[in-house]
Amino acid sequence: MRVSIRATGEPLKRTPVSVMLDADAGEQTRLTNRAGIAEFDLPSGAGRVLVAGQPRYQGHLDELIDIEIWSPTDSAYAADTGAPAGVTTGSTAYPSMQTRALEVDGRPVLTDSEGYLVDLGDWSEAFVHAQAAAEGLTLTNEHWEIIRFLREHYERHGVQAQVRAVVRHFRALWGAERGSNRYLHDLFPRGGPQKQGNRLAGLLKTKGEH
Repeated sequence: MRVSIRATGEPLKRTPVSVMLDADAGEQTRLTNRAGIAEFDLPSGAGRVLVAGQPRYQGHLDELIDIEIWSPTDSAYAADTGAPAGVTTGSTAYPSMQTRALEVDGRPVLTDSEGYLVDLGDWSEAFVHAQAAAEGLTLTNEHWEIIRFLREHYERHGVQAQVRAVVRHFRALWGAERGSNRYLHDLFPRGGPQKQGNRLAGLLKTKGEH
């Protein structure tokens, strides 16, 4: 059995990978090689895979398990400031639009009445902290992983991620329970990743949101 680990298209090198079969209480741990592959002498069966101690796959384990991990430390796609690559910045304000000023690092940043940025170029991690505090949301690593994924998805595809794409991605990373639509909405109680997540990620409203 081989487990192939990749992060934003680049192999993760010398990373501990653990495999546990449901039918066996034991656990095998290997380090990935230069190609990001860890090899195990195990039969096929149901089980789970942990990468650096974090559950990343649960289900049937066959000859090759391919796991793609989005790395929150990789800024190749999701920059720490500004709009996602390829997005035209500038004010999106329109006549009679209700706006408010959010204090971010000691300066006012303009948002609409719901908290969406008026200028996507004003996005920063400091904005996320300020807007989350305004919405009563305590940020965790899980929130940041989703926010970064939403920004990366926009940079890669030029469109905002649909709900099913978000669920599919995080189900593969976190397993069926934590990657479920319900769990993701529990993380972002004000509209789920599609609304509250996009708002914190510095993206515009998705179609159909009110």
